[in-house]
Amino acid sequence: MRHKKLIFKSKYLRDLLMRRKVTTIRLISNVKVGDLVDIIAGDLKVGTAIVENVEVKKLRDLTDVDAINDGYNTKEELIKDLLKIYGKKVSSDSEVKIIHFKLLS
Repeated sequence: MRHKKLIFKSKYLRDLLMRRKVTTIRLISNVKVGDLVDIIAGDLKVGTAIVENVEVKKLRDLTDVDAINDGYNTKEELIKDLLKIYGKKVSSDSEVKIIHFKLLS
């Protein structure tokens, strides 16, 4: 059975390997709790993870804790990056999925 994939920019490789990045915030995702996913950073497979939780929040309701778990220093820094990634597809009313995962290998 093929695993779904969570693909990250290569700049997150170290945080993924050190298990400091334990969530990802996506506008669109089809992963569910219990799914095994391949974690990819750049063009490198980091390992396999299990999805432990999927939270849905409005962009405006994200917190500094959400940002830190996603590898950012502040909520503002996170939102700025999400706006850069998704552009006009996202607004403060947009629902995002916070995918909590645990690297297994």
